[in-house]
This record gives sequence, C-alpha cells and structure tokens, in this order.
Amino acid sequence: MRETNFGFPRVPPPSSPAAAAAAEPEPSPKRRRVGEAAEEPLPPPEMREEALERLRGVVRDSIGKHLYASAIFLAGKVAAATGDPADLYMLAQALFLGRHFRRALHLLNNSRLLRDLRFRFLAAKCLEELKEWHQCLLMLGDAKVDEHGRVLDQDDGSDIYFDKDAEDHEINIKSAICFLRGKAYEALDNRDLARQWYKAAIKADPLCYEALECLVDNYMLTCEEESELMSSLQFREEDGWLSAFYSCLITKHEKEYVVDAKFKELERESCSISSSSSGETLKNNTDVLACKAEYYHQSGEYQKCWQLTSSLLERDPFHLKGTLVHLAAAMELGHSNDLYLLACNLVKDYPQKAISWFAVGCYYYCIKKYDQARRYFGKATGLDGTFPPAWIGTGIAYAAQEEGDQAMAAFRTAARLFPGCHLPTLYMGMQYVRMHNFKLAEQFFTQAKSICPSDPLIYNELGVVAYNMKEYRKAVQLFELTLDHTSSSLNEMWEPTLVNLGHALRKLKEYQRAVSYYEKALTFPTKSLSAFAGLAYTYHLMDNFEAAINYYHKALWLKPDDQFCTDMLTYALESSCHSTARRRIV
Repeated sequence: MRETNFGFPRVPPPSSPAAAAAAEPEPSPKRRRVGEAAEEPLPPPEMREEALERLRGVVRDSIGKHLYASAIFLAGKVAAATGDPADLYMLAQALFLGRHFRRALHLLNNSRLLRDLRFRFLAAKCLEELKEWHQCLLMLGDAKVDEHGRVLDQDDGSDIYFDKDAEDHEINIKSAICFLRGKAYEALDNRDLARQWYKAAIKADPLCYEALECLVDNYMLTCEEESELMSSLQFREEDGWLSAFYSCLITKHEKEYVVDAKFKELERESCSISSSSSGETLKNNTDVLACKAEYYHQSGEYQKCWQLTSSLLERDPFHLKGTLVHLAAAMELGHSNDLYLLACNLVKDYPQKAISWFAVGCYYYCIKKYDQARRYFGKATGLDGTFPPAWIGTGIAYAAQEEGDQAMAAFRTAARLFPGCHLPTLYMGMQYVRMHNFKLAEQFFTQAKSICPSDPLIYNELGVVAYNMKEYRKAVQLFELTLDHTSSSLNEMWEPTLVNLGHALRKLKEYQRAVSYYEKALTFPTKSLSAFAGLAYTYHLMDNFEAAINYYHKALWLKPDDQFCTDMLTYALESSCHSTARRRIV
C-alpha cells in the first residue's frame, strides 16, 4: 500500500547500522552552523524563576486591569510549569473572575488541595454563583453554630491554611466561610440559621462588614440583640474607628445628645487612620453621612435629612443606601418632582435592582395614585424578596385605600421576613385601631415595643389605645413617655402626640395643663383642626367663652363644615350671651 508523506520528501530507510547512525536526527531543533557548540546550556534555575515571577506579576496586573482572558492564559502556563498550589489558586481565581465557574470548580476539585481553606472557599464561591446552595454548604464542611454565633466545628481538624503569612492583612478566612454559609442558608429561606452564621462571621472578624450589613439592613436582630452583638465584638486597638462606626450604625431612636456623642467619638477615633498632614477624618465620609441621615429620618427631622442626603448624592450620586434615605425623606416632604427625576435615573441605571422600582412606587404614592404605587412596590419585591421598604410600602398603599385585609397580609409577610423590624407589627396594630379592636391592637404594639423599645411612636399608639379604652391616666403617662423618648428638640412630627396629651388631660379635667399642650402643638407650621378644636373646647369648659369662640372660628377656618365645631360655636355664643346678660342684671 502506498504511504502518504504529507508533502515531506521521502527518506529511504538506512541499509546499515552506520547509515542508521548517520541518518539519526540531531537533538537540537535548529540546524547548527559550522563551528557552533554541539549543545546549548540550559538557563540557570534563578533565571527561570525570575521569568515565572514576571509572569505571575503580569497575571496579577491583568486581573487588576480586568483582562481576564489574558490572566487565565498566562496563569495556566505558570501553573502547568510549576504545579505549585499558589499558582493553581491564582489560575482558579482568574477563572472565577472571568466567570468560568464550572471550569474553576473542576480545577479546584482536581487539585486535591481542598483541605486548604482558600481552595475550599473559592470552590464554594463557584457553587454560590451557580446557585447550587446545598452543594455549597457541603463544600464548606460540616459545622454547627449556636444562637450567639459561637461555631461548634464537627470536622476532625484536618483543615489547613497555606497562606498564613498574609493573615494579618486579610479578613479572617473562617469569617468569610461563616458569611458564605449565612448567604447559603438565607437563599434556602432558613433565616434563623442565616442570622446565626452572620453573627459568627462578624464575631470571627469585625472587619467583615458584609455580615453586619446583612444583619442590620435585613432587620435580622432586635435592638437589644444588636447592642449585645456590638458589645461582644473583639476589636483591635487600631480599629477603634470601626467600633465607633458600628455603634453609630445601630443607633436608631436614641436621644440627640447621645447620637451626637457617638458621631464625635467616631470623628475622634478616625484620626488614627487619617493622614497627619491632611487633617481629614471620616466626618464627611458618605457612609457616615448616610448613617446620620438615617437617624434624622427616624427622629422625624425630615428637612435636615433631605439636606444631608442631597449633599451626599451630589458627591456620590450612586450611593444606594443614601439614595434610599433620600427617597424616604422626599416622600415625607411631598417632593414629587424630585421623586420622579430620581426614579427615572434609578430605573435607567439599575433596572434589575429593587430600589429602582421602589422609587417609582414612592412617586406614585406621593401623588396619591395608590394602585400604581402598589404595582411598582410589588415589582420591587419580585426582584428582591428581602427588600424591607417595598413590603412595608405595599402594606401602606393598601391601607391608604382602606383595603385592610391586603394591608395586613403584606405586613404579616414583612414581619415574618424581617423579625428585627418593628414597623410591620406596629402598622398591624394601627390597622386594628382603625377597626376599633383595641385589645388586639395593644398586643401588637406591645410586641413592637419588645423589638424596638426606644421608638417613641410605639408609646404614642399605646396611648391612643389607652385613651380609646377610657384609661385616661394611663394614656397621659404613655403620651409623656412618647415625648421623653423623642430627640431633645420636638418637631412637627410629634404635634399629634401633644394634641393627644391635651385631650387626655382635658378628660381628667386638668384644663390648664391641657391648654399648655394645645398651645405648644399650635407653635408648629402644621396647625391641625384637632388642636384648635381641643383648645376651644377646653376654654369652653373653663367658661372662657371669648377664647373658646375665637378658637372655634379658627378651627372652622380650616374646615368650615366641621359639625362639632359648628354646634359648639353656636352653644358658646349662646352661653356668652347668657353670661353677659347675667352680669348686666347683677
């Protein structure tokens, strides 16, 4: 059979041993010139190591420049040349960053180095990206954790960590593993175990901010549990600024002077990481400003909150936590135009984020189009079922249309998903007040108080329940407790509380005290019908008909068809005429 030579010239087989020797190919791929040495010496080992180190540097630089294909190509050659675990890990990292998750996982599994915690963690991260949560937990190993975040390892202690030298400059690998376990359990809808593993992560290393962020932003802890967790963290001496920031982060309803002291402490501690020549501190850091803005919103200082978030977003327009607080302040202030512009920008920049569609819902809620508001709040919860504001917004939008059953369903879902958030429970209590079911309302308000005992709004609602149950002395105590829990300077948010306190004191016939609280309520720009009517009626009961008539007129100026004020004005005018007549007779 004829042989194919693929275009190369045929060489006849040697006919003798001498010819065979003569025909033997040269070992060098190059043809040597006359006088050239028979063999070239190999480069010295240090030169080869220098070339490999240069390639490693290029891989790191390619990753830094997001040239992942180049990084994968070069890292593969280095790993093939050395077989070193560090080079294999570098290749796996490049594959992971290039989103080749299956390939990275295959490499890590075949490396037989999964005893190294770095290899195991990276393999679990690949499974996280692939949404294979059960396999992710299996990869991370068998371990248990208690309610306080203490890890009870069940393995045999065979884990190793090859990169010990860098530990002082890293987040603890065990903290990262605990955090990933928490994410896996949260994805599997086991929020109790997720909460415990997040606590374990932040306890293992307080620098693991992501774990604390999940606990705080997803309302996994009550106020008391947050304080206990903060007191249990072990910070390094140089991390005092971090301890101060975390303390500010969990501040929600403290007195103004307490909050100011915490932020001053943060500013003082931040000097430890500031340049001595620049004199800059963390005072104007966007995360710190967002934290302060959130406090202003919680305490009802909506204008201060709006101004602070506006300046924050001028510096960093894409700071999402600051944006969320900005949305809340805009809603309270009725800035519908700003909400519209902000919602348009968010939908354009982040169409797959829940906050974008929540912003659209806020705009429609602000202009009282509640059907559209509900639709977009629902879209936000569809994109992210663990986004608390959208669930609460859905319930409030239903409540605004007096659709109590749907509102309660939304609030119940929020209460189940976010056990550390007292607002759903509080709003459920408000719904029962609307239905005049005061006993059930009191139970929900008490439950909300157990979650967040420092929110003054809870005490106001408990006072409303006591007032409606004709327990006026108890109502006075609760309304006074409300004012005690507010920040040092009262603002218009607490005008209803002052009016409620006036009503309760009037029922107890403490007219002078009632008048003082009504008058204090009328110092705010938002003057209410209830304040004018309450003050007029109190003066009427004191037989001060002239003052009563004056305030009845002011109340009717706000609402001309108010039946109570119309009837009482007529009665006051008659009483005033009789009184004048009696004085003349005398």
